[in-house]
Amino acid sequence: MAIPIPRDPDVDLSGVPRHWLGGNAAATAISNGLNMLFPAGERFFVRSVNRYVDRIQDPVLREQVRAFFKQEGKHASAHDDLNDVLRAQGFAIDAFLDRYERITRWIEKRVPARLNLAGTAAAEHYTAIMAEGAFTKGILDELDPRMQKLLAWHAAEEIEHKAVAFDVLREVDDRYALRIAGLIYATLMLGMFWATATTMLLRQEKLGLRGTLRELRKMRAGDPVIQRVFLRGIRQYIRRDFHPSDNGTEHLAAQWFAAHGHPFTEAA
Repeated sequence: MAIPIPRDPDVDLSGVPRHWLGGNAAATAISNGLNMLFPAGERFFVRSVNRYVDRIQDPVLREQVRAFFKQEGKHASAHDDLNDVLRAQGFAIDAFLDRYERITRWIEKRVPARLNLAGTAAAEHYTAIMAEGAFTKGILDELDPRMQKLLAWHAAEEIEHKAVAFDVLREVDDRYALRIAGLIYATLMLGMFWATATTMLLRQEKLGLRGTLRELRKMRAGDPVIQRVFLRGIRQYIRRDFHPSDNGTEHLAAQWFAAHGHPFTEAA
């Protein structure tokens, strides 16, 4: 894997519409439910890897880790701004975010540091799959232009650093059992908080179950998130010889940006 390139997308999120994903309230709520988790989640990833920086012997991996920290820091900051947009749109999100951060911090302090690292490696595999889908499933084409710029940048960098935490884990402790424990940890945490955040936002949209299903049927057909992200991710990750580079997605961002007339080479 190459050295990731930290960039500054310089996205102005003012004026982002309430239903920025295809004008669809339910689809936007599902996406916002995930995006809300990123600031605290990205900072957790950095802390988990940083615990083991002194153990990394490979000089290339050390450079990749430094770039990973910079990319994740910018992602967290950008999604802090997006959470501010949700507040301005009238969503009451602070009680949820406070509980989310208190619970995850409590868990982080009480599980072994190696499990936090293993959970980070697995979570990065999931985010890389989501990023791949953004570029290949036409998802980005459904977005408000400001959100398109934000999420295309984020997706591209997730693909760039998809193997960093995994490679740090291999250098620190390459036991298969630890990797699978991290997968279970990441799946439960991501699945639980994403579902809770989405439910909270849907309630505030006052759609109800029937309204939510009706809205989702309007969107372009595609594999549901559970199948496209979680089941696929688990199926790949449990292979003993798995490595994140196996998916060969490194070219996707450059292709997408070239086709859409956006540069994607400048470092911040």
